[in-house]
Amino acid sequence: MEYLLEIGDDLGPCPVIPALIWAEGITSPQPTETAPDFLTEVILEAQKTGEEYVPSEVRKRVRRMLRYGKYHASGRGKPASEFLLRSALRDEFPLVNGPVDVNNAISLASGLPGSIFDTGISGAHLLVRRGRPGESYVFNNSGQTIDLQDLLLVCRKTDGAWEPCGNPVKDAMTTKIHQRTRNVVAVLYSPADGSRNELTSWAQKYAQLLSSHCGAQTTGYRIVEP
Repeated sequence: MEYLLEIGDDLGPCPVIPALIWAEGITSPQPTETAPDFLTEVILEAQKTGEEYVPSEVRKRVRRMLRYGKYHASGRGKPASEFLLRSALRDEFPLVNGPVDVNNAISLASGLPGSIFDTGISGAHLLVRRGRPGESYVFNNSGQTIDLQDLLLVCRKTDGAWEPCGNPVKDAMTTKIHQRTRNVVAVLYSPADGSRNELTSWAQKYAQLLSSHCGAQTTGYRIVEP
């Protein structure tokens, strides 16, 4: 399967350098009852260090990456990486399932928000663009929605159109990982002024964990330059 991530024409100058990561043939994702060792290690290190586990400059650059038009990366709209840091410091870190736990561990450790999708639903061809007026999607089991206008989005192709399915704040319910998921594709969002070498290292670690923790038969990653 060929994995592609396009950068939309409306992202100029592009504020993000995304890493595309994928894995095929993972084991059935079951609900996580106990944090795996790699996640426990990251959480404990964050608790030991405190808020500066993710340096304030990294958090500022990630917020700046998202700030555009009517969208302000604060309050309930803060990046998922900040939510995870806060959850770790409060000892309330969410445990979900193997692939999502990998995503959250990498996001917490790097300070970069990430999205992960069931490739069987999202497809392997994705697009990054801005949210348009009136766009929204449901992001949890309670049916809550998020307004997507001006937000940085990942979209999947459906019936010839690009439908939003993820963003650096909250992903859509439509493409979330479930127990029948066998292939996954993820996006790690790095500010355009961030280090390519560091992003490559995090993408490689992400792919490695999808193999070692989720039993993936095949993994890969790619840094997508605008």
